[in-house]
Amino acid sequence: MQNWKRTLAFVALAAFVAGVMFAGGCLLVNDLKPQKDGIPQVNNVANAMPGVGPGTVADIVSKAGPAVVKIDTVKIRNSGRVDPFFDDPFFRQFFGGPFGFQSQPREERGIGSGFIMSQDGYILTNEHVIDGAQKITVTIQGFDQPLPARVVGADYDLDLAVLKVDAGKSLPTLKMGDSNKIRVGDWVIAIGNPFGLDHTVTVGVISAKGRPVTVENRRYKNLLQTDASINPGNSGGPLLNLNGEVVGINTAVAQAQGIGFAIPTSTVKEVLNQLLQGNGKGRPWLGVQMQPVTEEIAAYLELPAAAGALVVGVIPGSPADNAGLVQGDVILQVDNQKIGNPDDVVSIIQKSKVGQRVVLQIYRNGRARYVPLILAEKPPQLR
Repeated sequence: MQNWKRTLAFVALAAFVAGVMFAGGCLLVNDLKPQKDGIPQVNNVANAMPGVGPGTVADIVSKAGPAVVKIDTVKIRNSGRVDPFFDDPFFRQFFGGPFGFQSQPREERGIGSGFIMSQDGYILTNEHVIDGAQKITVTIQGFDQPLPARVVGADYDLDLAVLKVDAGKSLPTLKMGDSNKIRVGDWVIAIGNPFGLDHTVTVGVISAKGRPVTVENRRYKNLLQTDASINPGNSGGPLLNLNGEVVGINTAVAQAQGIGFAIPTSTVKEVLNQLLQGNGKGRPWLGVQMQPVTEEIAAYLELPAAAGALVVGVIPGSPADNAGLVQGDVILQVDNQKIGNPDDVVSIIQKSKVGQRVVLQIYRNGRARYVPLILAEKPPQLR
């Protein structure tokens, strides 16, 4: 009798386990329904973007879009390109140029983007969007005609500019976020006017941070890299996080597909007050061309270590020229700050002010010496 009871209990337990496994299998199969090509597809996936629900991007764009503006410029060039959409130095840097046929001095039109920072009409964009423009107009959603704009402050080296429009009413704005908190792999949204197409939206992720990029005469040390599509006309537009906050200013496109760049808001915040006050139109410069000190150069010059910035050229009339620097000098310190490479010199000078006195320690003819000089504003023709 007891054996019979044990057998019955075992059969009941086995049936229960089999039932649970069958139910679980039915649930799994119910969630895996075949596509037309027979490949199973998981149902109930809210969105391909992890942690993002349906409509999230659309909601962000709906709120942010009215604060994104189109910027049109008119410039007089000695020679020009036929297509105004390629009037973007970043695009020319990576895709070549000039585009179109050369011509006599003529009116040339450019297109860019920007976004409204304050309800009274202050707009942030790239400096290269408005550089040299004789006329600037801004198109804002809800206005029948473009509004004239004036430059409040501009910084060539950082490629940032603040414009002002008088709209006669409060305008929609975007909030500045913290680019230091964004991580590689975070989703971002770019809004702008590529090729003049108003309010185009692209989505991607942050591919890298702190990218150094040199474009024409501008050297960037700290750009955000993204695979969100950024094209001519996007420059100056916002790069948004999923909170709808600006984390970057769209700036460049590269030759390879899926690579774009943006100036992080951490850089913007350092100079924004100066730009709003009308300062920052010029940046201090030294007026030298430099290269790193290699082991071979250090041995040839009898330097104790392969460090510093070797001067390979001095621009006539520059602060360095006026102070007596010559080709072959090695800059070892700037205001008691040791120099490891040319980037260190650039970084220190960029943080200085026009008219500021700095003292260089240089190495020349086997000995170190100190050279004081006054920083000047970089001439426009050399930018």
